[in-house]
Amino acid sequence: MGATLSFRVEDMTCGHCAGTIKGAIEGSIPGAKVEADPMRKLVTVTGTADRAQVAGLISEAGYTPEAA
Repeated sequence: MGATLSFRVEDMTCGHCAGTIKGAIEGSIPGAKVEADPMRKLVTVTGTADRAQVAGLISEAGYTPEAA
């Protein structure tokens, strides 16, 4: 399906945060598979190789992505 990218998002604290991040990515990258786990503070995206684009989308959603 494509590359898998992982980001630590320390300010993702709940299911609502996870849903916001997931929606931001899936709404902008068709076919992306997003897993957002607020307990582990981890966002994993499969289906794109553009780390900068995904990090930008997480930032635009109001969160702080870090390479995982």
